[in-house]
Amino acid sequence: MLSIVCFCVLSVVLAWAVALPLWMGEGINDAKLPGIAMAMMFTPTIAALVIAIVERRLTSFTSEVGLWPIKRPGKFAIALVLSYVIPLGLILQAPFIGTWLGVFPGDLQNFTVLRFVSGQEGPTIHLLGQAGLIVVAGLMNSLFALGEEIGWRGWLWIRLQPYGQLASILVSGVVWGIWHAPLVLLGYNYPMATGAWGVVAMCGMCTVFGAFLGWLRTYSDSVWPAALAHGAFNASVGLVSLFMVMGVPLDATKASILGWSGWILPGIVIAAMLLKGAFKPRWAKDLSTAR
Repeated sequence: MLSIVCFCVLSVVLAWAVALPLWMGEGINDAKLPGIAMAMMFTPTIAALVIAIVERRLTSFTSEVGLWPIKRPGKFAIALVLSYVIPLGLILQAPFIGTWLGVFPGDLQNFTVLRFVSGQEGPTIHLLGQAGLIVVAGLMNSLFALGEEIGWRGWLWIRLQPYGQLASILVSGVVWGIWHAPLVLLGYNYPMATGAWGVVAMCGMCTVFGAFLGWLRTYSDSVWPAALAHGAFNASVGLVSLFMVMGVPLDATKASILGWSGWILPGIVIAAMLLKGAFKPRWAKDLSTAR
């Protein structure tokens, strides 16, 4: 347990240290934001490496976090496909649920924005083109997402397993959400949120999405599918704008996959998976958490 606490604290502290120039500068309007955000993504890996050095487990680090070797080639291949299917499913279901509940400004009859941006090529061709771009962008984004996933799903997820499925999902999700605080409190992701509500919402989103990333880690016994899914998610989260009423603001704390209405259907799926024991690891590792 001590190593888990140390990892979580170190990850958050490093994130704040990297993001500090934004707080001393122009916030999310600072030109350094993209570079700082990308650098921040590697802080969980740095924290995991520090703990591995202290625990004298550095030689087995790549195996323990699921980087190498690939132990289940068949399930690994299936997980790579699901790494695109799951994020797209999570993102695309949210506008429909949110519109039905009246919290998402959806234009699901005329699809005005979609028709406008697709132009002469038409919505179908445009969406197919977007799918191709997401495949490429997701792969590129996964290189940066890996910096987070080595820490969250590679290191933390495995060490939480002795505490149960639900605890693994909740703890890893909340810690991941809090880790985003240096940017969220500046208005990133949740520009309409006041105070700490953006961080609370981010904890909810990270818990929901993180559960599926954790399942990919468990199913494949590898961190790579989780990193690819994370990259694909970042590449495709903007798709919700295609289903909105043009010019109407979106409160991300309520709608899209970032808000509570987008968590309802995935939450039902997660509950069913918990009942089926889908998050239980099928392997045993000597991973001490007492050092």
